[in-house]
Amino acid sequence: MAETINVEIPHRLTRLEARQRLEGGLQRVHEQVAGRAVSLEQQWSGDHLDFKAGMMGQTITGRLDIEDSVVRLELDLPWLLASIANSLKGRLKKEGTLLLEKK
Repeated sequence: MAETINVEIPHRLTRLEARQRLEGGLQRVHEQVAGRAVSLEQQWSGDHLDFKAGMMGQTITGRLDIEDSVVRLELDLPWLLASIANSLKGRLKKEGTLLLEKK
């Protein structure tokens, strides 16, 4: 059965700073998986991102919203990945927090 996970990552940046850091992080991910039969699609609309990632017949879709003090991330995991939802949620929160720390 598919599963949706929600992650909230607090931040103390402006929305623009948060978006720039998130775009940089997504670009690094895209560079790391390039050429590995992984498809990545993303569409920004203001402070909202719709994205889709696919590999080996599995597709993850998601949405990300940048708000004044929090980034909200929602991922729809296919049944094959639903079993790792809790560990994935923790990892996303940790990595997102590192990315959005005020420097």
